[in-house]
Amino acid sequence: MSHEIAVEVVYARLDQQMIIEVRVPVGAKVSEAIEQSGIARFFPEIDIAKSKVGIFGKLTKLDALLRDRDRVEIYRPLSADPKDVRRKRAEAGKGSKKSPSI
Repeated sequence: MSHEIAVEVVYARLDQQMIIEVRVPVGAKVSEAIEQSGIARFFPEIDIAKSKVGIFGKLTKLDALLRDRDRVEIYRPLSADPKDVRRKRAEAGKGSKKSPSI
C-alpha cells in the first residue's frame, strides 16, 4: 500500500494555464501540495496567503486534507465584480429598447 497520493495543482490566467501533478504524503494539506508543485515560480503574482483556493471548484482552506486525485485550484482575484457588470449591462439595455408601435 502506497503512502503517497497524486494530486493536481492548477492555476490559470487569461493568457496561460498550468496543471502540475505532484505526489504528496497521505494526510497532506492543500498548502503543502501548492508549495511542493512550485507553481509560484511560474506565476510570481500568486500570493498563497491571500489567494482563494478550491478543490474541484469548491472553495476550501489551505489546511484542508487532500485525497487521492484531488485537483487543487488557485483562484485569481476577479477583475470586475460580476454584480456590477450585470447591473451596468442592464442599465445600458434599458435605453436601447424600442417602444412598441401602435
